[in-house]
Amino acid sequence: MHRATIPPIGTDIAWRNAARDFLAAGIPPDQILWGAHGSAPDLFGAETAITPSATATVPRSFIALAQTVVWHSDPERFARLYAFLWRVKDAPHLMTDRGDAGLSRLRQMEKNVRRCQHKMKAFVRYREIGPPDATRRSFAAWFEPTHHTIEPTSSFFVRRFADMDWRILTPDVSAIFENGTLSFQEGHVKPALPDDASEQLWITYFRNIFNPARLKVSAMQSEMPKKYWKNMPEAASIPDMIANAPARALAMAQAAPSLPPARMAQVQAQLATCHSAWDGPKGTLPAAISACTRCPLHQTATQAVAGEGPADADLMIVGEQPGDMEDLSGKPFVGPAGQVFDRVAGEARLDRNQAYVTNAVKHFKFTARGKRRLHQRPNTSEIQHCRWWLDAEITQVKPKLILAMGATAAQSLTGSGEGITRRRGTIEHSLTGTPVLITLHPSYLLRVRDPKTQQQAHSEFQQDLLTAVRFLSDNQAQAE
Repeated sequence: MHRATIPPIGTDIAWRNAARDFLAAGIPPDQILWGAHGSAPDLFGAETAITPSATATVPRSFIALAQTVVWHSDPERFARLYAFLWRVKDAPHLMTDRGDAGLSRLRQMEKNVRRCQHKMKAFVRYREIGPPDATRRSFAAWFEPTHHTIEPTSSFFVRRFADMDWRILTPDVSAIFENGTLSFQEGHVKPALPDDASEQLWITYFRNIFNPARLKVSAMQSEMPKKYWKNMPEAASIPDMIANAPARALAMAQAAPSLPPARMAQVQAQLATCHSAWDGPKGTLPAAISACTRCPLHQTATQAVAGEGPADADLMIVGEQPGDMEDLSGKPFVGPAGQVFDRVAGEARLDRNQAYVTNAVKHFKFTARGKRRLHQRPNTSEIQHCRWWLDAEITQVKPKLILAMGATAAQSLTGSGEGITRRRGTIEHSLTGTPVLITLHPSYLLRVRDPKTQQQAHSEFQQDLLTAVRFLSDNQAQAE
């Protein structure tokens, strides 16, 4: 049994030399005990001279991997590296085998070391320890890295602070840069560093660049883990800034300046393309929709399908777009989905004849498959173009409540079609301010094949229609 002791300074070179000699001598991993400098001697292993009998070549990518992994804090890092080296010398393709457990573990260790190096570059805070009027100023910093990254990261600080003397002290290894020469020493205990006159200026700057409106605590702690806060002077301000963020964000919003008149006119002109009310003679809106050529959908559809129902209906029902039967008949919700809606509406005592029924998109979008026309979901551009007509219908009808069935209707009315199953049953507001009840599209009930899921969807849809009935009933009671 052989033993290899790797020092804390020059670890990468020491491990590489030892591994090269063991590999050349043909000594397998289970015959080597790897240990760090200062660890207790092993009863079964001893330092022995190695006589290499041959040379071995390994992929350069492994060398680059090993030069990073040796700085990991895992005490088994040397053994893991050599075990993989023993395998990869005869099978170089292992360096590209993503399914290899040994390589996967080493890649994760490599990633951890690089992340620790990044944190060191970001979170080292210097204090001046020499007279400020000296020809070459001197600084010191205390840092507690997760891994042994002081030596491989020191070249970054040499390049960044070449015109001053500095030392970065850690519990394991410390880097000393004096008169342009870098050296390393064994670790120190945390020193009592003096206050820095410019520290308060840095804290003031840190507080002023903090944007409370964009605060995400979990994301901040992911990039700035709390274990580093104790050695960062600005971290003392973080709890207070988090606690006051909502109030500060509200104050910022209230103090925000209005848009200049020229810019406002430009914005209003853009909004007019999406939010316009039909200003033609009353009763001519369906004819105007039938003549619409605002988007390419009119080129393939049979006809545009306008809404129908009482012109002063309290409830407006908005679906996605006409289907095959609606496209041919020119009437909304007469196909299979419309029949499902009628059946469930009857169960909920919702009278469709008292509602204004329409769609977010007025032309049928489809893909031809032989003699069949298969439904295609409208894209954002088509929804935006057709919202002009939906806004016109809302302006004329002035409903007390809009029932938005499905993602397309929700997107057209509220600006977002995401998370319908999560939002269903809730009342939001349209872009024009009208209450909008989000629910499933009845075609979903037709697509579900699992009986249990279908029963649940039917129950949820029926419950949403009951919510609409209660809302209108309460609204009428309040008006009386």
